[in-house]
Order: sequence, then C-alpha cells, then structure tokens
Amino acid sequence: MKHVTSLLGVIAVLLMLTPASAAERRSFRPGELWPDDRGVHINAHGGGILDFEGRYYWFGEHKVAGELGNTAQVGVRCYSSTDLYNWKDEGIALQVVKDNPGHDLTVGSVVERPKVLHNAKTGKFVMWFHLERKGTGYKAARSGVAVAGRVTGPYVFQGSFRPNAGAWPRNTRPGQKVRIDEAATHQYSGGDLPDDPDRLNLVARDFEGGQMARDQTLFVDDDGVAYHLYASEENSTLHISRLTDDYLRPAGDYARLFPGRFMEAPAIFKHEGRYYLIASGCTGWAPNAARSAVAESIWGPWEELGNPAVGSDAELTFHSQSTYVLPVRDRAGAFIFMADRWRPGNAIDGRYVWLPILFRNDRIEIEWTDEWDLGVFDAINSVAGGR
Repeated sequence: MKHVTSLLGVIAVLLMLTPASAAERRSFRPGELWPDDRGVHINAHGGGILDFEGRYYWFGEHKVAGELGNTAQVGVRCYSSTDLYNWKDEGIALQVVKDNPGHDLTVGSVVERPKVLHNAKTGKFVMWFHLERKGTGYKAARSGVAVAGRVTGPYVFQGSFRPNAGAWPRNTRPGQKVRIDEAATHQYSGGDLPDDPDRLNLVARDFEGGQMARDQTLFVDDDGVAYHLYASEENSTLHISRLTDDYLRPAGDYARLFPGRFMEAPAIFKHEGRYYLIASGCTGWAPNAARSAVAESIWGPWEELGNPAVGSDAELTFHSQSTYVLPVRDRAGAFIFMADRWRPGNAIDGRYVWLPILFRNDRIEIEWTDEWDLGVFDAINSVAGGR
C-alpha cells in the first residue's frame, strides 16, 4: 500500500492525531477509532495486557504515519485502565535508541508484539518482544528482553537472542539429532518451504545459534511458571518454551507444536484446566481464517478445533489478526479476544478488534458484534453456566 498522499487522507490523519475531548466510554466498538484520555487514538498495536494491582496495563507497538510506521521509530507505548473501556496514556515504556545505528534497538529496527509479565519473586517487570535488526528484513528472527522496576517503565533493554541455543526440544523426532549437512544451512522465505520442516531439519540447522523466533506471546500458568510461545522454523512451526524463574531467559526446555502448519500471531489462555490457543495463518499483512486448538497439558498433544470465528467475514477473522487473549478480572470464564486490523500503508491508523470468547460444544467461538460491554459475560454465565 502507498503512503497517504491525498488531501483527504492527510486531513484524516491530522484529525486522528489531534486531541479532542474524550467522553467516557462504556462499551467496546470493534474496528472503530479508540480515543485515550487525551482524545487521541490508542497507539498500542500487536499488544498485550498485564493485570497488576487493580489496573490493566496495555503495552503495544507505537506506530507513526505512513509505511515508515511498520518499523520502530519510537518504541513501545503503555496505557492503563480500571474498566478496560477508558485508557490513560502512560507514555513510552521502552524507547528505541536514536544515537547508535548499530544497536539492536536502533531507530528503524522492527519491534513487534510486546508482552509484559510481573515476576513475583524478583519484583521486576519483564518485557519480551519480537526483534528484527535494522536492514535485515525478517531474517534475524530474534527475541528482545527489557526490564523495569515500575510497571509503566522505563524499561531497560537487556539484549536480544535466538531462544534455546544448544538445546533440543522435548519432542525431538528420530533422526533430528544429526550432523547438519550443507543443505540444512539453506535460507527460505518464511512463507513456505520446499519440503516438510522435519525433513529439512530446521531445528538442527539452528541448534547452535538458537531457534528462530518471530510472532510471539507470553503466558504464566497457575504455578507461576512462565512460557514463551513463538513462530519458529521459518514460520512453519510454533515453539513453546519454558522461561527461567526470573523470566529473563529461555530455560532450555521447549517443544515443537503443529510442525508444518505455518501458524503465527499466537494467543494462549487457560480455562477450567484446559489450555486454548488462537493463532492465524501466514499471509503477511493480509487477514486470513484464524486457527484454534486445545490441550490438557501445555506441552501437548494439541488438538486443532478449526476457525473460532463464526458468521460474516469469519474467513478473514473480521479483517483482523490475533494478538492476545485477556482474562477479565473477577469474572469466571470471561475472556476477550484481542486482535489488530493492520494498515501497513498508514500504520498509525491500525484498529483494534476486541470480542468476547464463547465456549460452545467443546469449542471456542468468536462472533462479531458492532458494540458490546462486559455485561455480555454475565448473560453467558446465567444461561450456560459459563460454558
């Protein structure tokens, strides 16, 4: 898509960026402009939410206008809320580096899908994100980590790496622990592969330097153990990786999920003892049909459940892509599907699609609604007991 060049387009962007009086919201309006406390459209794309001490904190990619906004020009922004409808701008939580072109986090690098956890043992807030070094396209496929003493930051960059260097997955297949031959060092596009990822043995190819990590999310289980879920092996296979107790590094304990299925944009949550996953196919910025799966153990086996979206535009997931599933505090069985409508030609105009998740017939379903509020979960629970 091209930069906004028409007069009407420029006017539209200026109106979106111009503060206006922000009336209190009492509902969600998926796909519409969502003003913060200053009346400016929320700028937290590919984001996730941390529920901490009675407030929700939304961290996401700060975009700028035009195609330039597809790279990191500012950093990661933070917003806070007590009701999920109205959000206060807390400023830039993690800033890109502006005076060191060789830095991993320099202006023009790629910083995507930031997620933040609070570590109860250390008291620190830990942010993970997908990082691509400037000028490398999507070949670096690294994980970035930053740490703060306050939930809103500032976060201090700790470095980037490919996860689980020198470690084999739990479910390594027979024959994968072999010497890497010349063919296994070949590079691929990330959208498809000339053969099955197991036969190409991409895990062995990346064994020494660490596994590729692109679209990612974080999850903390009931026992406080944290996991990193990311698209790996040229996007062909998801990995789920246990983190160290301080949440700062991979623990070298990971498994391969859905080999050869080309899933990205993972979002994971737990309901009544079962683990659920929502993800998308790999079609770049273009929307596609979502995927869903369920497992009794976070390590699998995972059973695919099909596209959770139902109704009109379900085959395009309502023109959006998953980024996170938010458990709603103090509401049993209440989960919000969070997704982005990407606008790569004018990145700052990306919109947010938040919809309630329904549990029906041992599946999860997501239905479109133009406007809704948290009361929908009360209605669901009263009719179906939360199922």
